[in-house]
Amino acid sequence: MRQYIIPTEEKYKMEDEKIIYDKICEECGKDENSVKQNLIIHGFKICNSCKLSKTIFPL
Repeated sequence: MRQYIIPTEEKYKMEDEKIIYDKICEECGKDENSVKQNLIIHGFKICNSCKLSKTIFPL
């Protein structure tokens, strides 16, 4: 198995893009920390306000 070495600048750039992408809500597009928490707990990339609105109005 071959191992590829990624330059440190590109590695940090990819990690930064991933972190930013994980914080964006799929419903409203807000950038919040609760999105990543809800992804881990519920499996959906939605913020707390969208989660609450889906709970009250499930349509």
